[in-house]
Parts: sequence; structure tokens; C-alpha cells
Amino acid sequence: MGVPTTTDIEPNLRALVVGPFDVNTYIVIDPDSRDAVIIDPGAEAMRILTEAEALDARPTLILNTHTHGDHIGANEAIKSAVMAPLAVHHLEAEYLMDPEVNLSASLGMPIISPPADILLEHGDRLLVGNLEVGVRHTPGHSPGGTSFLIGNSLFCGDVLFRGGIGRTDLPGGDAERLLESIQREILTLPDDTKVYPGHGPSTSVGEERADNPFLRE
Repeated sequence: MGVPTTTDIEPNLRALVVGPFDVNTYIVIDPDSRDAVIIDPGAEAMRILTEAEALDARPTLILNTHTHGDHIGANEAIKSAVMAPLAVHHLEAEYLMDPEVNLSASLGMPIISPPADILLEHGDRLLVGNLEVGVRHTPGHSPGGTSFLIGNSLFCGDVLFRGGIGRTDLPGGDAERLLESIQREILTLPDDTKVYPGHGPSTSVGEERADNPFLRE
């Protein structure tokens, strides 16, 4: 059972399910400045922008957890509308502009995103107002897959799901690296860390540590 198409997850965090692949797009807002980050604007740019406006949010950063076409489809429209920089892991920077590599061409809807303004490395820290965004390189679903830690919330794209893990049968996927990423960068976080995946409902580190069948030794 998926999440509703628009969800108030917690104060200053809104999730929208967008596009034909039901991608979770997140708007995370600094309550003091109202600066906001948009994570994985996969489609429906106008709806995302309208939601941000309704929240009195000012998007100042766009983040892609990875560059598969279903997660980057609204990059161009949102970037043009708000003039915010786009950030992606450096290993996938070139994928943004190549529909063959970002897999959108194979879906019959080729996407050419604007180039990244910020090339991310593991351990980087970004500021959105007073919010600190921690960058964790979590490859396996894709080479430059990245999870973003904001406070007690982790936005992990297609690395980890409630009761599941990301697929590794796509070009650039690696099952061993994916499990290593989860063990090293996610399961080392406190159990009460909230996990917001790229598709489907949210979960927590503790829930996945205890119940996820793919993570049992």
C-alpha cells in the first residue's frame, strides 16, 4: 500500500507522489528562513511548485538521490522557475544529460536535465537556511546513489524501502555494493532515524534492522 499522493509527514516536510512511476518528491523546509530543498523532483513540476508556494517555502536547492529518469524529470522546469542550484553525486553528473544512460530513453520518454551546479562527494555538508544536509554516498542501485541526512530524517532514494531494497539489475547496479551501503551508511544510524525512500511508504532504521528480510544475516 503506497503513501497518499500528498502527505504531511511532519512539520516542515511534505511528500508528493508524482509521475507514472509514483516517485516520492520531498519538500523540506527550514522553519525560520522558509528556505527549502526539493529532493527528487521526478515529474509534475507545476504541482511541486504550487505545493511549495502553499507552504510559504522558498526552494533554494534541488537534490537528486540518483539520476534515473523517473527521479529527474522535473529538474529543468523547477530549476528554471526558482533559479535554485541542482546537486548530484559527481559519479552521475554526466547521466543527467544523457537519456540513454539515465534510462529515460528506454522508457520512451527521453529526459535531458540541466547540468548539475554542485557535484557532491561523500561527507559533504550543505546548508538550506539553518538546516544542514549531510551527504552519504550509497551506491548499489546506481553508481552515484546518494542519501541525504537532515536532522533525524534520511532521504535514501531507491537504496532502501520498507521491507525491501533497491533493484540492482539495471545498468550500474551492484547487489554487493548496495548491501554494503545499507550496512555502512544507514544501519549505523540510530533506530529512530526516519527513512524516506524514493517510492512507497516511510519507515525507520529500527524497523528495517528488525524486519527487513533482505538485511538478515
